[in-house]
Amino acid sequence: MTGERPPHPSKEITGTEGIELEGRKIVLCITGSVAAYRAIDLARLLMRHGADVHAVMTDSTASLLLTPDMMKWATGNEVVTKLTGDLEHIMLADYGMSDLIIVYPCTANTIGKMANGIDDTSVTSVLSVAIGSKIPIIIAPAMHEAMYGNNFIKHNVQRLREQGVILVEPNIEEGKAKVAEPLRLLDAAIKILSVGPLSGKRVLVTAGSTVEYIDPVRVISNTSSGKMGVAIAKEARKMGASVTLVYGHGDVPVGELAKGRVKRVGTGKEMYEAVMSELQTRYDIVIMAAAVADFTPARPSGKKIDTRTGSISLALETTRKIVDEIKKVDKDVVLVAFKADYEVSRTALIDKAFRKLQECNADIVVANDLARKGSGAGSDRNEVILVDRHKKVIDLPLQDKDSIARKLLEIVASISRK
Repeated sequence: MTGERPPHPSKEITGTEGIELEGRKIVLCITGSVAAYRAIDLARLLMRHGADVHAVMTDSTASLLLTPDMMKWATGNEVVTKLTGDLEHIMLADYGMSDLIIVYPCTANTIGKMANGIDDTSVTSVLSVAIGSKIPIIIAPAMHEAMYGNNFIKHNVQRLREQGVILVEPNIEEGKAKVAEPLRLLDAAIKILSVGPLSGKRVLVTAGSTVEYIDPVRVISNTSSGKMGVAIAKEARKMGASVTLVYGHGDVPVGELAKGRVKRVGTGKEMYEAVMSELQTRYDIVIMAAAVADFTPARPSGKKIDTRTGSISLALETTRKIVDEIKKVDKDVVLVAFKADYEVSRTALIDKAFRKLQECNADIVVANDLARKGSGAGSDRNEVILVDRHKKVIDLPLQDKDSIARKLLEIVASISRK
């Protein structure tokens, strides 16, 4: 039986975690650093978000650090280690041939050659062509800390920046300038290539419930599952945003977000501290979808309470409203708050949502009635009402939470652009 040859099995992961890079061809250049093995993880991560990845390796890398067969396995494509009569550097980096070049890891040697127009390896030849054809280039340096502080190297990096090359800074640890985590390269690639409505935006999302301890083993909480918040975080990522998720209690899988961008917390105090800490970095949008416990024991016991003593009286006090603090830290951030109620009229729900919006200075409040059929806590679907600063109301009828998240984010994106 004849027919079209099936794609390489390694490509089965393409698009499984997102579609931000769908249809994009990315050339991954790997140079002679001991961190070369991390290019496998980066290649697979880019593919999981839709990219078609083609690896180029220097001779020293291919012979000493990382075999071409490993990168062929990782990408499902042939790997370039030498330039031949097929003119691989032209086929990969000439005008319109690829969408992005990533050098990961990038040595000081390669930085120097790029900055001075030297193309004596397969990688530097590809880069020489790409600089001329204006294909975007990202470099992720890896070397000893002292080398990274060398003024000649700094000068070369600055020359590259002047040519539009984008630098993803290394992590300075243990006397080394360690290559950046793959997720940071993914974020940079999405920022450059994504055309989603949230491209280049930084979004902070909270999700799940929090608990307040009665004693070391018993808690007060609520029935929030975290499904809505996680759905918002994932959809924001698909729309091109760089997303951080502060996640309380809940067991909803978070996928690729888990790699460095999920902050797990337990109590309301921990969620407050995590959110305030994140806000020390500039965010464009904050979406407070978490259900923070409203009450906390006034005098929690340091020991497990013995139930054989009979009934106990538990004095409760209200917890801090984290959402009220957001605009006090950053008045320019677009803030989305949530208001859940139970068995109230539509008019009452809208009024309560608008009152909450005024109290916390939000831009939108997402309101829902947990008593409505099919949209209770923990369900996969929801029915919500969006209320904005002008008390304009948008009804989103019962549908899956991914769809609710997309429609909400489309509205948020339009506010963020203003």
